[in-house]
Amino acid sequence: MQLHSFVFGYFQENTYILWDETKECVIIDPGNTTNEEDAILFDFIQKHQLKPVRLLLTHGHIDHIAGNDAVFTKYGLLPEVHKEDLFLIQAHEWTAKMYGIPCTPSPLPNSFIQDKSTIRFGNSTLYTLHTPGHSPGSITYYSPEHQFAIVGDVLFYESIGRTDLPKGDFETLKRSIHTKLFTLPDNTIIYSGHGPKTTIGHEKRFNPFVAII
Repeated sequence: MQLHSFVFGYFQENTYILWDETKECVIIDPGNTTNEEDAILFDFIQKHQLKPVRLLLTHGHIDHIAGNDAVFTKYGLLPEVHKEDLFLIQAHEWTAKMYGIPCTPSPLPNSFIQDKSTIRFGNSTLYTLHTPGHSPGSITYYSPEHQFAIVGDVLFYESIGRTDLPKGDFETLKRSIHTKLFTLPDNTIIYSGHGPKTTIGHEKRFNPFVAII
């Protein structure tokens, strides 16, 4: 499995594409907000002759769903998200207006991601972990074979996601990190929704919010 990331949007959000030798790919958290950013994403897909088959969300906050409509228009893919974050997608236009930034309405999902489910594309598999706290429906996509996890805004390099947004909760977030993420092998690479990658082992030792060693 191969992974490529882009930094998009007003919030410098990390968008990910995963693919394998079959050329089937999944797009995770499309943060593209302009025609120029749309072109960057779509040109990469075309250049590598990829076939997008699923649009996956770690959660429903504005910066992670800004490109949902563009991806749907281009590839016909509806977003897949945990049902607890549907209200955030439904509030997308209102949230954008609150921040004073332009947006296009997001299409709504017709299927939902569940905890401990399997995501398949090509010859590849991702496993899902429900990791609420930053948002009630935050989902982590984990590949034990390739030793990485895409965690959205649950965990960052020596930091954690904010919990002052609607239905966020610090104790819930901390529990998700300790009981779901920190049970993964220490060498698991963590790809976050913002900023650089890190590892589980590093965050166990050095994260000032949730370190356990």
